[in-house]
Amino acid sequence: MQVILREDIDKLGKIGDLVKVADGYARNHLVPLKKAIEATPKNLRAMEHAKKMVADRIRKLKKEAAADADRIKGLSITIKAKAGEEGKLFGSVTSMDIAEAMKSQGVAIDKRKILLDEPIKRLGEFTVPVKLHADVHADLKVSVVAEE
Repeated sequence: MQVILREDIDKLGKIGDLVKVADGYARNHLVPLKKAIEATPKNLRAMEHAKKMVADRIRKLKKEAAADADRIKGLSITIKAKAGEEGKLFGSVTSMDIAEAMKSQGVAIDKRKILLDEPIKRLGEFTVPVKLHADVHADLKVSVVAEE
């Protein structure tokens, strides 16, 4: 029997795949647990339509992310922090601080998209990667200066 998978199943396939399985496995396990649907012509057309809709949505999100990346590449953030004599900060600059500084410059980015390995603990200039989409990354210039 051929079925269309509604979720990823190990050693069988991914969402939307058309797979051939034993009749009993389909009738007794996959279909009742809503992990798959029978591959009728109507269901195949509906699945193709859903795939097109998802592809269009992904393409639109990627285009928006690319536009945001262009804005971020031209952006330079300056963050003031209290520091000791040797340039060590008393606290640290986190992704949340960077996100707030970006928001004040007119670019709203979720702090989870800022890929900061560890908080910044020194004065200086840093390049911080920002992941806007699975395929779209941008580098942000962050300057940490001492408060006076």
